Parts: sequence; C-alpha cells; structure tokens
Amino acid sequence: MKRSAFLIAALLTLLLFSVGCFSGNELNLLPDQNQPLSTRLVRAPASKSTDDRILILDIEGVLVEYGRPGWLRDKEPTTAIVRRKLEKAERDERVKAVVLRVNSPGGTVTASDIIYRELLRFQQKTKIPIVASFMGVAASGGYYVSCPADTIVAHPTSITGSIGVIMHSFGFHGLFEKIGVESRVIKAGSMKDVGNPFDEMTPEEREVLQKIVDNAYARFVDVVDKGRPNLTREQVLKLADGRVLHAQDAKKLGLVDQIGDLEDAIEEAKRLAKISDAGVILYSTSKRPEQNIYSLTRAETPEIGADLSVIDYEKLMDLAQPRLMYMWMGF
Repeated sequence: MKRSAFLIAALLTLLLFSVGCFSGNELNLLPDQNQPLSTRLVRAPASKSTDDRILILDIEGVLVEYGRPGWLRDKEPTTAIVRRKLEKAERDERVKAVVLRVNSPGGTVTASDIIYRELLRFQQKTKIPIVASFMGVAASGGYYVSCPADTIVAHPTSITGSIGVIMHSFGFHGLFEKIGVESRVIKAGSMKDVGNPFDEMTPEEREVLQKIVDNAYARFVDVVDKGRPNLTREQVLKLADGRVLHAQDAKKLGLVDQIGDLEDAIEEAKRLAKISDAGVILYSTSKRPEQNIYSLTRAETPEIGADLSVIDYEKLMDLAQPRLMYMWMGF
C-alpha cells in the first residue's frame, strides 16, 4: 500500500514538472522562450500625470550567443533576450531612459560584441540615454557591453575591469600516453585540427591561436577607448592587463563615473532624460505578482541534478573546446 502511494506521488510530481514548475510558494507554468514579454510597473511615478518610464534591462550571468539545453526547457541565449527587450523598448514611447542592471563576469567574445552592438544600435535609433548600474560583478564582457552607456554607476561593492581576453581548454595528451591511448587524425591542411585536446599543441598552432586572441584584445581596447572619452588610448592600454578592480579604484582610474546603487542609477537616468518623474518598469516573463527594482525578470526552470558518476562525453568535449572569452575566470 505504502509503495503504491509512493509511486502515485512520484508520478504526480513528474506530471507537475512536465506542465509547470515551482517558484517559491507558487506553482507557475514553465517559461516559454517564445512567450511575449509583459511590462511590469515595479515603481509607480510620484505623479499620476506622467506616463514617462525608466526601463531596467538585465545583463546577467555568463553571456552566450547560443541556447543552453535544460532538462525541461532549453535556455534562451543572452543575446536573444536582450534583443527582444530592446525591440519592445523601441516600440514603447513611454520609455525615456534605460538602466542596464549589470551582474556578469562576461562570456564569449561574440555574445559580448552582439549585445554591445545591439545597445549601440538602440541608442543611435532612439536617442534614449543609457545608464549602466554595476551590481556585484561587471567584469570583462560585463564591462564591454556597458561601454555604450552615457554614465556608469558602480555599486560601492562592485568588482569590475578585467579588460582582456582568454582562450581556455583542456588537453589530454599526457593522460593518453600514460594509459596507452593514441590520437589518430587524418587531415588535409596542417592546421586543420588546431586546438585538438588529444594532441600536444605545437608552437605553430599556439602562434595561430595567439593571433586570434590578440585581435579580440585589440577589439576590446577599441570598445573601451570609444566608450571612455575621458581616457586616452594609452591610459586604456595600461588598464587592459586583465586585472579586476574594486569600484572605488575603477572610479579613480576613470572606468566608472559614479559610485552609487541602483536607485542612484535611476536618478541619473532621469537626469539624462531631462525628466523629473517616471515610473520604473521591467520587461518580464516572471509570474510573481509582487516585484520591485531588484526582482528577477525571468521565470526560472527547475535545475535537475545530473549523475556525476556517468562520464558525459559531449560535456567533456565541450569543456575541451578552445573558446574565445571576454570573461573573468576567477568568478
């Protein structure tokens, strides 16, 4: 009897997860990446006579241009999320300024550059001011995407900087030698398998990859140089050694404009937009009835733990793949 009850409970739980997910004390439908964004007013304007709005737009987590598979739903790429929100803001005439709420250690070079370009395009098309508000971490790609901002406001405890590029991968050549396994590659083109984790990297291969890293580094320096007119290129280059900086040091060195919290960033956005009052909105898929300026804008799918005792070849190969990153690896 007990066993039957347990099986029924397990089946019901599985059924619930197949059609919905638990979020706090609520049962919400699983987020659909094609679900339209809803506008959530998280702070009403002081006066009912104004329709002006300040949009908080999240740049959070590791920035990627590809979707990540989930147990129940695939996760939408960061680039797609940002594009959807910017397109909605373009159509919303009430939006007078955007506050980027940045909490990211960076990510891939391409994702960072796509988001940067999307923000530039939005800015040029709408002439709407952008203020970046740094939360816990706005490093490497997190800083890169903030460079279009008219003003950067860093929380007093923020970590930022990390201007640089890294290409990281694993190599199994030594392990294979120890266990008597060899890598057999048939190729046309001497550099066709550059970065192959199962063979030792040659000096020529390292030189090829270093040139790619150097080009991405030059791009990063260009972006910071353009976004920080208060700094000369020589000053940017001195800071572009990959170091992370505390908010106060970043301000002294000219990488941020103000020390303050999200409230200060909202006030700065109103000042740049030349408005004295505005409501604050989020574009959200979250179904929580009560939200504020620190609320998540996305409903989260439940994380299902994997059996680490099973070797996942696909994940192993993904880890071994050389990937160009604007990312603080200490995060």
